[in-house]
Amino acid sequence: MSKLTRPLRSALYIPGSKPRALDKARSLPCDAIIFDLEDAVSPDEKSAARATLADALKEGGYGARLKVIRINALDTDWGQDDAQAVRDMGADAILLPKVENPAHLEALAEIVGDLPLWAMMETPGAMLNAAAIAAHRSLQAMVMGTNDLAKDLQTRFRADRQPLITGLGLCVLAAKAHERAIIDGVYNAFKDDEGLRAECAQGRDMGFDGKTLIHPAQLDVANEAFSPTEEEADLARRQIAAYEEVIASGQSVAVVDGKIVENLHVATARETLAKLEAIAALSAE
Repeated sequence: MSKLTRPLRSALYIPGSKPRALDKARSLPCDAIIFDLEDAVSPDEKSAARATLADALKEGGYGARLKVIRINALDTDWGQDDAQAVRDMGADAILLPKVENPAHLEALAEIVGDLPLWAMMETPGAMLNAAAIAAHRSLQAMVMGTNDLAKDLQTRFRADRQPLITGLGLCVLAAKAHERAIIDGVYNAFKDDEGLRAECAQGRDMGFDGKTLIHPAQLDVANEAFSPTEEEADLARRQIAAYEEVIASGQSVAVVDGKIVENLHVATARETLAKLEAIAALSAE
């Protein structure tokens, strides 16, 4: 489980240079907004985008949505200035692209102090160093950059993402081992709901906490995919009730729907219900 207990089912990228997009994001049903100063902003707009984003965050109105800012890499012409500016923007976290090792996070931490860090995991080096990256004291979440990873691996597109599975799995393992949140990569075909639904299901089954998204049209699919279902919630309640009953009678193993229920199953059931409560609380804010 992640130490970040709030839902992260949907993390929507929003260009930091577009006032209309920044305003629209205030009303969108996403769990997190990634305000992008990197890929979504052209080189000649980088400086202006910082000011535009700072004004939007100062105005507020984003409610309970987690506010994360993706800066440019520190070795670019804009990264250092981005980090210094973002430090004082009131964001909940800062997302660093092209993280290859813990030293990249350490360099950013020296600039932004106690601001939680998120790491873009998007290179072969990052996959091989995932455990060390996840162990960094300031890291809160890992975000898969599957487009860049596929480019570096020189893979062909496959709906099952088989060429990426090793890297995805290494990052999930690292995140879970160090109790970091981990968010799956984007799905490029934003009008293909069925394809998105299938990829969300794959990511959810692998253990991802949610999915990064490139268009508001993808929000409903991601939020549904990474929320416990009615059936899962019902089973969780019945498992807890059955287990508590046998414990009260001096036993240690219950049976629900013909399957054994032990303490580890009850722990998962409680996590399922806690997630539902967190989702409900987020929706109410």
